[in-house]
Formats: sequence, C-alpha cells, structure tokens
Amino acid sequence: MELFDIIKRNAVDIFSEDGLRKRLASGKPLKIKLGADPSRPDLHLGHSVPLRMLRKMQDAGHQIIFVIGDFTGMIGDPSERNKTRPPMTFEETRKNGQSYFEQVSKILEPAKTRITYNSEWLSKMDFANVLKLAGKYTLARVLERDDFSKRYKNNQPIGLHELMYPLMQGYDSVALGADIEVGGTDQTFNLLVGRYLQKDYGQDPQEVITFPLLPGLDGVEKMSKSLDNYIGIDEPAEIIFEKCMKVPDELLPDYFRLTTDIPEDVYLQYIRDDIRQAHFFYAREIVRMYHGEDAVTMSENRYNKIASGKTPENMDILNIPDNEISIIELIKKAGFATSNSDAKRLIDGKGIKLNGDTVCDSSLSVKSNVILSRGKNKFMQINLNG
Repeated sequence: MELFDIIKRNAVDIFSEDGLRKRLASGKPLKIKLGADPSRPDLHLGHSVPLRMLRKMQDAGHQIIFVIGDFTGMIGDPSERNKTRPPMTFEETRKNGQSYFEQVSKILEPAKTRITYNSEWLSKMDFANVLKLAGKYTLARVLERDDFSKRYKNNQPIGLHELMYPLMQGYDSVALGADIEVGGTDQTFNLLVGRYLQKDYGQDPQEVITFPLLPGLDGVEKMSKSLDNYIGIDEPAEIIFEKCMKVPDELLPDYFRLTTDIPEDVYLQYIRDDIRQAHFFYAREIVRMYHGEDAVTMSENRYNKIASGKTPENMDILNIPDNEISIIELIKKAGFATSNSDAKRLIDGKGIKLNGDTVCDSSLSVKSNVILSRGKNKFMQINLNG
C-alpha cells in the first residue's frame, strides 16, 4: 500500500479509492494509460507531474501505455477552450508524437514503456461504428463540461466534431483495456467518459487519477507553451536553469513538491532560510534531472554571469547575407519574435538590446556585427556578411 499512499498524497482526485486499492493489492501487473495531445510537441514540467508518478508505478512492475493522440489530435482537445481549435494534419500529429516519445524517455524507462497511437483503432472504425459510439452518450451530458457549457451560453460556435473528442479519448481505454488512467485535473471529464464506456462495453471500468496542474512562471495561468510561461524538459540546460530562477517565490514549494523527489522538510528549510538560495537549489536539481550532473555547474556559472550584466561566452551565431537589416527583420530572423507586431511589442517593452544597449527605435537599421539579446537569457551573435 506504499504506492497507494504516494498516489493519494499527490493526487487531486481518485475514482475510486477502493477500486485502486484492490487493483494495486492484486499483485497483477496493471495497464496504466496516459494520453498526450500532440498539438504541441514540447513537454514541460507541467507534463512531468503525472509522468513522474507513472515512473513510480512503472518501478512497481506495472505497464505504462503512453497513448499519442495522433487521430484525436486532428480535432484538438477542446478542454478549457473558448473556441474551436484549428485542425492539424495527420502528418503533423505524427511528427509531434515522435518528439513526445523522445522526450518522455527522460522520465519513463523506454524499454518498459509501450508507446501507441490511437489511429491504430480509431482510423479503422467505419461510420456505423462511429454512430454506435456516439449513441452511448447524450448531448446533455457532454454539455455538462464547463468549456462547452460556457461556449453554448455565450453563443460561441461548437463544432459537432468537438463533441466527439471525449468519446474518442474514452474509447482509447476500451481499445487498450486500461486498468488505470491518469491525467491533469483539466482532463477529468474525458477520463471519466472512458470509465463509463468501458462499463458499457463489458469491461471493468478503469480507475481514474487526476493530478494538479502546475502554475506557469507568470504565477497565474497553468504552465503552457502557448502562453510562454513554461520550463521545457528538453530545453538547453542553461535556459532551464534561468527559468527555474524565475519561479515565483510563493509557488516554489509547489514546484519542489510536484516536480522533484526532494523531501519536504529539506526544501522548506531552504525556503525559510534564504529564498534566493532555495531557487538555486531548485534550479540545480531540475538541470541535474534532465541534463545530468555535468551540466549543473556550467548552467549556474552562465546564469551568474548574465545576472551580473555580462554577456555569455557561448551563444548561437546568425549570419546575414547583407550589409544592412532592419531591427524588426533581425528580431524575426533570430527567432525572438514571430511577426512584425510581436517584434515591435518587444522593442516598446524595452526587451531588445544591441551590444547591451536597449533598442528604443523600431525603425532602426543594423549595419554592423552586433550581439542581439532578448531579456536576460536569449543572446545571439549577428554577423553581417555584406
């Protein structure tokens, strides 16, 4: 029951506790499912919360099934969305899914992890089977979801295909015969649909475990790449270190608890004694976890250098085949912005520097080799080739 106690201590909800206890006590290797929406291919520390718990279950002898939603990804998970998501192509979902597989191996043991794509069964369903699946759930129940309910009340469009998403995700559990499914609290509705469908298909309903959503670096929204408030587990070690130092002070205990194995009494003592040193302690641990011991000192030294106002020695180089370029175009070519308006916002917000000097004029032309920087952690050597 040690594993059950660990799960209960870290989970938000368990459906049902008695069922989970019995399954864990059965001595039988269980099929434990986690689904991933491949709309964005980068895993961040928010994803690591359920993944780290899966690793503990894996170490206890259970089979982890990582389901990449390449087929459901063409719809896009409508959870917590106020509008229909743009569709992805099947090729895009597969490409992103491969990136997921590579990154998830940083947490799960690859040899003991089954990676599967839900197109394996969903793409084979004919229209009669789709209608049969749709008939197992009512529109009223689907509209109980907060996101659908809000959009319906606000007269915002809801595509019929979006209503199928929970059923498709739920059917994944039927196809796999899952014993347990885990996910974030934003997935509760979808996970419970799987439990309901399994019962309807004559299977024992899976136990559902939901874990908390990790707040992002802005301290407001959940961690998300689209909100640029994330710490990616596959980012360079020095970037991870710098981002860890930006975790809001009040959230640092949650970050320690949810993303590391450091005992509570240890990290709380660090936080009480010196909050800045607690941030260093956290940053070292996260870099060690995802890049190894050798990367810790290098990342910390680079951070200290940047924090003191110095330019890092190693940085990316961008060669421009011209002898002059506008600052807006340069920012975009460097990958610091995705559009003219985005680049202009960075300049207006005093977020762009050339050789350490803040750029204030968005009409500026760059005519010599410079070091371009965005904020405190993005640097690039610019070489104009003429």
